[in-house]
Amino acid sequence: MASMDTDAHVGPVLMTGNEAVAHAAMKAGLGFFAGYPITPSTEIAETLSAMLPRAGGVFIQMEDEIAAMSAIIGGSLAGAKTLTATSGPGFSLKQEAIGYACLTEVPCVIVNVMRGGPSTGLPTLPAQGDVMQARWGTHGDHPVVAYCPERVEEAYLLTLKCFEVAERLRTPVMLLMDEIVGHVTERVIFPVKGAFEVTSNRETTLSPEDYRPYGYDQQLPPPLVPFGKGYRYHVSGLMHDETGFPSSDTANGDRELRWLMSKVENNREMVIDVELVNMEDADIMLFAYGASARSAKGAMRLAREEGLKVGLFRPRSIWPFAYDELKAAAQGVKAIISIEMNLGQLTNEVKLAVEGQVPVVPFFKVGGEPVLPAEILETIRGV
Repeated sequence: MASMDTDAHVGPVLMTGNEAVAHAAMKAGLGFFAGYPITPSTEIAETLSAMLPRAGGVFIQMEDEIAAMSAIIGGSLAGAKTLTATSGPGFSLKQEAIGYACLTEVPCVIVNVMRGGPSTGLPTLPAQGDVMQARWGTHGDHPVVAYCPERVEEAYLLTLKCFEVAERLRTPVMLLMDEIVGHVTERVIFPVKGAFEVTSNRETTLSPEDYRPYGYDQQLPPPLVPFGKGYRYHVSGLMHDETGFPSSDTANGDRELRWLMSKVENNREMVIDVELVNMEDADIMLFAYGASARSAKGAMRLAREEGLKVGLFRPRSIWPFAYDELKAAAQGVKAIISIEMNLGQLTNEVKLAVEGQVPVVPFFKVGGEPVLPAEILETIRGV
C-alpha cells in the first residue's frame, strides 16, 4: 500500500495488522529497525524498508534473528527508538539477547506474529502458542510486558503503547499478534495529530559526573542518555551497580533483581489494559484474547439472543497478568470459559486469579484453524 503521513491522516484506511504496526512505529518516532524475514511477520519489515529510510531512519536486514535483537539493543543505546519483528522460531533465537536487554534496562519493542509450533510448525496458520515463551523464554527472574491486539486498528494503538511503556520503564516490550490479525485487512482510523505523543526518556539535567544510568530507589528508572552525548557509562550483562560496572556483591544482586521486577509491578496502572463486555449481569464469563476474542464476541452475541447472560473479559495486556482485574470481574459469575489457540497457556493464570472460587472450563483449539463462534456457543450451552 502507499505510504502516508500518519500524523495528518485521520482515516479510514484499509491495511493489514502488519502494516498497521509499521505505521504506528513510524508515528512513535522509530529510528532503527533490524530484522530477518520470517512468515507471518515479514510485511512489517517490507513496509518499514520503504518508509524508514525516507524519514531519516535506518533499516537493516540482519543475517539472523540473534543479530537482529542484538542490533536493536545497540541502536537504542545510541539514542534511537528501535523495533524488531519475528515469529515463533525467530522469537526463540532472540531470547538470550532479550534477557540482556532486561538486565541492562534498554528500551526496545519486539513484535512476534504468532504461528503454530513448536519448531517450524505451521508457518502460515494462526496460533497463540508463544504467550508463555514471552513470559519465561529467557532465563532468570526478569520483567516482561506484552500486549495482544484483537483487530488491526488495535494493533496500531498497542504498538504506540509498546513504545511508550518501553521508554518510560526502560525495558523490552512485546507485541504478541497472532497471524490472523497480522494478515487480515481492515479499516483503520488513525489518531488525530498530537492525540498520542510517545515520550522519550533520554535526557537528564545531571552533569556527566553525577549521572548514574541505573538507579534502584525511584518509581521510574533514570533516563538512558545516549552514547555520544558526553555521558560515559558501562553496559554489562553481569549484575551491576548504579554506575553500570559489574558487581558480585550478593546484596546488590538481590536489590537489582527486585528493582527490575518492581519497576513494572509498581507501575501496573501504566501497563495493565483490559476490556470488559457485558459483564454487568453476566452469569458466564468468556476469557479470550487476540483473534480468539473476536470469535468470543460473536459467540456472546449469539448466546444473549438465546437469553444466556454471557460476558467477556479480554486482556489487551498479557503480561503482567491482570490477576486483580480478572478476580474483580469474576465476582458473581457461575463459570469462566477460557478460550485459547493453544493447549491452555493462560488458563492456569485464570485459575490462579479466581483462587478456586469459580470453575474454569477450558476451550482449546490447535492445528492452525481459528476458533469459531459456533464452537464456543456449544461450550456455553454445555455450561
